[in-house]
Amino acid sequence: MTSKFTINAAGRKVPTEVNGKPVIPFQGVGKYHPIGKKAAPPIRSCANYPADGNKLVPDLKTALLKAGIKNGMTISTHHHFRNGDFVANAVFDTAAEIGVKDLMWFPSASFPCHEPIIQHLERGVVHHIEGSMNGPLGDYCSQGKMRGLGVLRSHGGRYQAVQDGEVHIDVAVIAAPTADAFGNANGVAGPSACGLLGFALADAQYADQVIVVTDHLVDFPCLPWQIHGNWVDYVVKMEQIGDPNQIVSGTTEITRSPDRLRIAELAAQFVKEAGILRDGFSFQAGAGGTTLAFAIFLKEMMQEAGIKARFVRGGSNKYLVEMLEQGLTDYILDGQTFDLEGVRSMRENRNHINTSPFTSYNYHGKGNFASMVDVVVLGATEVDLNFNANVVTHSDGRLLHGIGGWQNCLFSKCTILTIPAFRDRIPVIVDEVTTLTGPGELIDVVVTERGIAINPLRQDLVRALENKNLPIRTLIEIKKEIEEICGGQAARPALLEKPVAVAKWVDGTVIDTIWQVPANL
Repeated sequence: MTSKFTINAAGRKVPTEVNGKPVIPFQGVGKYHPIGKKAAPPIRSCANYPADGNKLVPDLKTALLKAGIKNGMTISTHHHFRNGDFVANAVFDTAAEIGVKDLMWFPSASFPCHEPIIQHLERGVVHHIEGSMNGPLGDYCSQGKMRGLGVLRSHGGRYQAVQDGEVHIDVAVIAAPTADAFGNANGVAGPSACGLLGFALADAQYADQVIVVTDHLVDFPCLPWQIHGNWVDYVVKMEQIGDPNQIVSGTTEITRSPDRLRIAELAAQFVKEAGILRDGFSFQAGAGGTTLAFAIFLKEMMQEAGIKARFVRGGSNKYLVEMLEQGLTDYILDGQTFDLEGVRSMRENRNHINTSPFTSYNYHGKGNFASMVDVVVLGATEVDLNFNANVVTHSDGRLLHGIGGWQNCLFSKCTILTIPAFRDRIPVIVDEVTTLTGPGELIDVVVTERGIAINPLRQDLVRALENKNLPIRTLIEIKKEIEEICGGQAARPALLEKPVAVAKWVDGTVIDTIWQVPANL
């Protein structure tokens, strides 16, 4: 796979080539400036499509054969159904039936429901995965079983990779809860409604062939159209494309842990005392239990102070929907719907706006929404004394999570990580993160149940919190207390010398390498 390595600007050992293509090592935040033109899909002619606009074909097999599927192609799917997706597995089952080999799967993310893809990796139908791997597929990759290197990108980084020509999609398969025979599609209507389809935007725009798969076919025109039929080659109707109840994926429930509730409350108090909470401000919070609790505490503070946000960034959920419907924010700018209330709101409320990685996160654009957000609250698996953070591997080095929009959100005006001091008696604050996912210069505040640490680079925040009734401490102080409780430092994982994946930075450069875990882990 690769034998040559270099040390990037973050001091991490990274390969110079990934899956047969040269890559650029991380050069520092804002240091890499791309050149050239954007990629482009092939020119098509209306002469090659039905004059009546009916692109419906009998089944997925027919669509893949008409799209010219063959060995070594790149096949993309999206993850709006999260752990309830039925389409990706069907695609590769069909590819196996056709008899093609060595496909690269390019999902916007994978989930435990995609564990059946492992059999296709084992049998050679799928060669490797370039996309976030959550759960069994990440574990499979960590064990060094995948023939190619996994490539982890942020949501914005995925759009950037397609736009810049770093990844060429041969066939894109888009699961659409509602579509017409021309290919117009949306995610807000139909029995499988999942919200928006923004993660499939790059696929629709840039892929050579685009297949829309739906379980709710309507007469033309399908409105609103989040995917334009002019980008679509074939339409397939199947019995069910996904279970929208699974978009929750077990992460979008408020924590009941007293420690984590304290972390959430401290984070909200920090936002208030730092002067960020003001009329017309904006915020984004992740979908984990602690960050959801933060949103509830913040909402109460807003109601008490009579403050209204100009916009909140989603992933949306029922708690953000309540804020919108109660007049506490003008808009939700939504990148992903995390529960069915979010789906309903997007369908019914004109101020619940569907966005995409192009508008929200693409670092190779003329700006994006992420940097306009006043404060973002996120989680992490590890943080080190330089405020560097890890979100993709655990303390044992095992790859179990994707990057998602996490990296992109670091560009907000104030980035707060809410993390427990330890998990299973393993300290979360370490000397050096196992995998570097986000540079410390972009992480402003770390909130634990044992105190709040402000990055020394943010002296404005340090000054704002002077003489406030908050437990402001250094990371070193918090780390020392954690280690006294846990009986010592977290042990560095004993990883092997074989790379199994790389993590890209938002600009397409390689920020770190994920290494194989020992067989006995």
